[in-house]
Amino acid sequence: MTKANQLMTLSVAGSGSLEAYTHAVSTISMLSAEEERALAERLQQHGDLDAARQLIMSHLRFVVHIARSYSGYGLPIGDLVQEGNIGLMKAVKRFDPSVGVRLVSFAVHWIKAEIHEFVLKNWRIVKVATTKAQRKLFFNLRKSKKNLGWFSHDEVKNVAASLGVPEYEVREMEARMSNHDLAFDAQDDDDDNNFSAPVFFLDDKNSDLANNFEEDQSEGAALERLQAAVRTLDERSQDIIRARWLDNEKLTLQELADRYQVSAERVRQLEKNAMKKLHAAMVA
Repeated sequence: MTKANQLMTLSVAGSGSLEAYTHAVSTISMLSAEEERALAERLQQHGDLDAARQLIMSHLRFVVHIARSYSGYGLPIGDLVQEGNIGLMKAVKRFDPSVGVRLVSFAVHWIKAEIHEFVLKNWRIVKVATTKAQRKLFFNLRKSKKNLGWFSHDEVKNVAASLGVPEYEVREMEARMSNHDLAFDAQDDDDDNNFSAPVFFLDDKNSDLANNFEEDQSEGAALERLQAAVRTLDERSQDIIRARWLDNEKLTLQELADRYQVSAERVRQLEKNAMKKLHAAMVA
């Protein structure tokens, strides 16, 4: 049996083999940037499945690391690892080496997206989050709570403002998360077993999942899309957008007007047209 097949067997064998699986993936050599790029080009240009296998194998340890950060939801780590591996495979399939980023940075979104979907489907019998705003609230409220009680009015306002959602949605999600499914409660009167019930994982003080999720998922991808959109503009429009929005020391309309020897109103029009083009490129 090849090492790849052995790892597949270990990954589905259950929690008893999790440590063996973790040890096995930790022994796989990491790829250099040059090796990673060469393998990705072989996959992209020739459909080389062996190249895809090498890319996946070298990043399995990273999936385990991410999956462990979701242990506070009371779901089997082995299941989380398998879901994360699915996300990794999707990332490898879509990875473009010409963009200039490492696969590990690109794959974070796909790995976490699969794990998030699994958590949301299996944490409760009744779904607690279906819309994008509700999902965002679900993964952020656990971090935002300062105590085990209900949010104060000021806390609700702060969370709503920071996440850009109405206050009533914060209250609604808090109520959903404060309830629990009877099927997941302790099944007997044995106090030792009672503490293994999912209800005891609702307030995980050791997990900073929300912050990691927000930073890793959106920043890199959004920046890449913005940079690509800016490159579609003509040189003058690029300069105006950078000077007005992206540079640390931003210029006024009049300063740009003096630079290009046109009126401030003309600069404003150019900026407005450029912003429309950027918006169209970003949502395309």
